[in-house]
Amino acid sequence: MLWGAHLGGLELRTEGGETRLRAIFPYGRETVLGVSLGRERREVITARAFADRIERGDDVHFLSGHDFNKPLASRSAGTLTLTETNEALTVDAVITDEMAAVSWVRDFLSARAAGLIRGLSPGFRVRPGGETVEQRGGAILRTIRAADLIEISAVTKPAYPLAQIEARNWQPLGDVARRVVDRHPALRWR
Repeated sequence: MLWGAHLGGLELRTEGGETRLRAIFPYGRETVLGVSLGRERREVITARAFADRIERGDDVHFLSGHDFNKPLASRSAGTLTLTETNEALTVDAVITDEMAAVSWVRDFLSARAAGLIRGLSPGFRVRPGGETVEQRGGAILRTIRAADLIEISAVTKPAYPLAQIEARNWQPLGDVARRVVDRHPALRWR
């Protein structure tokens, strides 16, 4: 399975004891994944590349750090909704009161509030014939047109450096709210 994050944001809102997350994964953004033998390895995920499994309603998980032992939500549990357009994949997740009491969920929410978890990263398998690889200048470009989305994760260091997670809360609390907003102006409501 491959992982890559992309330009997008993760919005967190706490309402009535539940935490609601919304993340946007825009398509068509090229990124540098690394350098191999002096050549950049680039990648781009095209519009609706994940459409097949999403439209079939297959189970997809929202995880902390690509760890299936740290689930935050899933389609099968009814706590994850995925909406795909030509522009982006929108991820809506609900962390229930019961899940908020779980240690790794508390760890995720605390790390996110501290500004440590800032990226969004999908875990997927490329479908047969679903990619092209071409040389472009001094770089190799991989274009993903069709892939099976298995999971999407909140991560500390995404492969796509433009991927950012934004934290938003209806009523930030005391010192935590002051530290997050003061240190990270991008985390304020727009």
